[in-house]
Amino acid sequence: QVQLVESGGGLVQAGGSLRLSCAASGRTFSTMGWFRQAPGKEREFVASLTWSGSSIYYTDYAGSVKGRFTMSRDNAKNTVYLQMNSLKPEDTAVYYCGAATAQLRGRLSAATMGYWGKGTLVTVSS
Repeated sequence: QVQLVESGGGLVQAGGSLRLSCAASGRTFSTMGWFRQAPGKEREFVASLTWSGSSIYYTDYAGSVKGRFTMSRDNAKNTVYLQMNSLKPEDTAVYYCGAATAQLRGRLSAATMGYWGKGTLVTVSS
């Protein structure tokens, strides 16, 4: 049974930091991504990471988060992270972890992810 379990969301003041985690189990993936969805908006790409074995091939970021967010992976724990710094109120959303078995790159469409976690809420107050 495939499971993606996110954690680490919460309430933070503007300018603060949070680190999200997504632990994967039940299948071998080659690409994982973070997406977010604000109320009344579509799910949008935040960051992705593509790898083979322990080698990371690509990381990509949405323009709105580049330089503030960093995605990384712990191969031994089969877990990806999203370190979010300099948070802004417009970063407020439910953050979802997605996964795909193919090696994908670029600013991915949500439709490319075959598996999803349930999401974790990030709220940034002004």
